[in-house]
Amino acid sequence: MDTRRVVTGLSGSPGSLQALRFAADLARFHSAELMPVFAWSPPGGELADRRYPCPELREEWSDAAWQRLWWAIDLGLGGPPADVVFTTEVVRGDPGQVLTQIAGQEGDLLVIGAGRAGGGLRRLAAKVSRYCVAHASCPVIAVPPAQLAADAHGVRAWVSRHRLHPEDAELDVADA
Repeated sequence: MDTRRVVTGLSGSPGSLQALRFAADLARFHSAELMPVFAWSPPGGELADRRYPCPELREEWSDAAWQRLWWAIDLGLGGPPADVVFTTEVVRGDPGQVLTQIAGQEGDLLVIGAGRAGGGLRRLAAKVSRYCVAHASCPVIAVPPAQLAADAHGVRAWVSRHRLHPEDAELDVADA
C-alpha cells in the first residue's frame, strides 16, 4: 500500500499525543501528508444544542476546538512540523465516526491512541479506538500509551506515592 496521508485523532490526552508523535514519524517515513483531526461536540450534547440553538455559542465552541487542537499540536510536536505536508481538521461530531469518515480515501492510514481500560475519559478513548478499528476502511494503527500514562495508577498516584512528608524526613539540624 502506498501511504499518501496519515490521519490521527487528537484530543490532547496523553494517548493522543503519543499517537500524534508516531503519526508524524510515519508521515516523514512515507513522505506523506500528516493530518491531525479534532472532533468535538457541544457541551450538553447535540440534543441540548438542537433544543436551544445559539449561533454565538456554536462559534465560541468551534473557536475553542481550534484552540485546543493547536494547543495539543504544540504540546505533542512543538508546533507544525516543517518537514511534512501538514493540514488540520476540526469537525463537529462523534470522534470515531469523524475519524473513519475522514480517513476513507485510498492511501490513508489512521493512527489512534489505543486507550486503556478504566473509567471516565479513558473509557471514552477506548471506545473511540475500538470504533475506529472496527469501522475504518483503511489500515489502523493503535498506538499504546507512553509508559508513565500506561501505569495503572497514573501520574497523580505516582506523585502521591513518592511524596515526602516532614515526619518521614530525617533531618540533622545544627543547633544555633
